[in-house]
Amino acid sequence: MKNVIENQTYSKERSLYNISNTSIINCSFLPLNDDGESPLKECENIEVINSNFSLRYALWHDDGLTLNNVVLNEPCRAPLWYSKNITMNKSSLLGVKGFRECDKISINFSKLISPEVFWRCDRINVNSSEITSEYGFFLSKNIQIDSLTFKGKYSFQYVENMNIRGSNFDTKDAFWHSKNVTIENSIIKGEYLGWYSEGLTLINCAIISHQPLCYCKNLKLVNCKMKECDLAFEYSEVDASIIGSIGSIKNPKSGRIVVGSVGQIVKEDDKYVGNAEIIVGKR
Repeated sequence: MKNVIENQTYSKERSLYNISNTSIINCSFLPLNDDGESPLKECENIEVINSNFSLRYALWHDDGLTLNNVVLNEPCRAPLWYSKNITMNKSSLLGVKGFRECDKISINFSKLISPEVFWRCDRINVNSSEITSEYGFFLSKNIQIDSLTFKGKYSFQYVENMNIRGSNFDTKDAFWHSKNVTIENSIIKGEYLGWYSEGLTLINCAIISHQPLCYCKNLKLVNCKMKECDLAFEYSEVDASIIGSIGSIKNPKSGRIVVGSVGQIVKEDDKYVGNAEIIVGKR
């Protein structure tokens, strides 16, 4: 049977340190007259409901953490580090450095506005949520995303093993150096998409990007639209079927590109010989 803590306010350092099997309901973690931090550190099997946090390093080294209708306010810096088995439902995270080196995370119907969120994390599942971040998901792996609205830049760099469906991205320099990433039925807007990626697959996606998908290995596009895209595929190994037109294609290294129409095919000042087959007018 779980313990229950209800309608309390905490401001001191490590105020609920190392508790376990506890439900925390309608509580506030505020600085008040103390300069407290780390209120729920080294805890296990904790459920937090209808509560708010404004203390730094709120949830570190926890195992088994459920947040329902919780707000991690802007003063709550680096709120979730080194924790595992985390579920966040209908909650908000507004502090910087949101998740760091966490494992097995589930985010549902939540809103995260946090520079440097999800760094070096493993086993992330995001569903029907909104994220605004710079360097989001940096060096993370084993990620499943459904119905995400993402805004920021330098996102998803060095990620590995990720599947994305039904999402909307407004982000530049995204998916650089990524490995084994599949994106389906999504909109991706932003300059310099996917450079140096390996095993990036885009299916039924709309891409809006200046100079996208360059220096890629094992790049695949299936029934994608490339709006306002120019100088695409430079030095990439690519297998692409593109619906409609593309602004320009520049010296793809190898593979095959099938496209309805192309404004320009650029093959000048090449450092490497591009041998990709480009078939125009069959989409």
